[in-house]
Amino acid sequence: MRSRPPAPDPLPLPIVDNHTHLGHAREGETPDDVGVALAAAAAMNVTRVVQIGCDLESAHWTVSVLDDNPEILGGVALHPTEASDLGPGAALDDAFAQIERLAEHPRVRVIGETGLDHYWVAEERTEARAAQVESFRRHIDLAKRTGKALQIHDREAHDDILRVLREEGAPEKTVFHCFSGDAEMARYCAERGWYLSFAGPVTFKNAEPLREALLAVPLDRVLVETDAPYLAPHPYRGSTNSSVLLPLTVRSIASTLGYDLDALCAVLDRNSEDVYGPW
Repeated sequence: MRSRPPAPDPLPLPIVDNHTHLGHAREGETPDDVGVALAAAAAMNVTRVVQIGCDLESAHWTVSVLDDNPEILGGVALHPTEASDLGPGAALDDAFAQIERLAEHPRVRVIGETGLDHYWVAEERTEARAAQVESFRRHIDLAKRTGKALQIHDREAHDDILRVLREEGAPEKTVFHCFSGDAEMARYCAERGWYLSFAGPVTFKNAEPLREALLAVPLDRVLVETDAPYLAPHPYRGSTNSSVLLPLTVRSIASTLGYDLDALCAVLDRNSEDVYGPW
C-alpha cells in the first residue's frame, strides 16, 4: 500500500482558501469539528476560508457555522446538478426561495456555486439542462441584487456559461471557481474584470493548458482554492483534499509564474479581500 506523502511546508504569509466544502468532508460535523479543521489549516498559514453550501442541506449548515467561526465566510446556492434534480417548477422555486433567505446573513458573501454542468447532465436531458440555465439566471440576479460575489461552476459548459453571462450581465464581482478553460477564455474573462480561481488541477502533469491560462491573465484577477474534499493537488491527486494542502497549489502557481512566493501570497490574499471584503 502506497504511503501518503508528507504534509507540505507552511506558507510564509497568510492566505485564503477561496472555495471549500467543510461539511462534505465530515458528514454530521459540528462547529467544534470545524475548529479542528480550521486550526490544521491555520498551521499552514491558510488562515481564512470561504465555505460553500451548494444544496439546501449544506447551505443551511454553512450559515449555522458562520457566527461562531470568524475565519469563515459563506456561500450559498443550488449547484447546477442540484437544479437539474429539482427540475423547473415549484420544487426549484421553493429551494431558491430558501437560498434567498439564507443569503441575507451578513457573513454570506458569495452566491455560489452556481452555473452549468454538461459533464453530469447529458444534452438529451433537455429539461434538466433548462433547469440549470433557469437556476443560473436566478443566482446571477440574486448576486446583483445583494451586491455579493458570484462563484461559477463551469464543467464542460464554457460557451453556454459565457452566453448566459452576456445575456444577464455579470455581477461586479464574478469568480470562476476551479477555472478549467483555456488561455483564450482566461483572457476573455480577465478583460471583463472577472476573477479566475485555480485549484489542485493546475498542479497536474497533464494540465499544461491550464497553466497557459494562468499565464494569460494579470495577477490581480487570480484567486486560489482547494474545492476540498475534491481535487487534491499533486502528489495527493485522488486523495481527500483539505485546506492543509493549499500550499502545494500556491507553490505551483508561483513556479509557473516565476513569482516570489511571499509576494504571491500577499497578492492572492489581497485579491480575496477585494472580492469578499474583510472577514
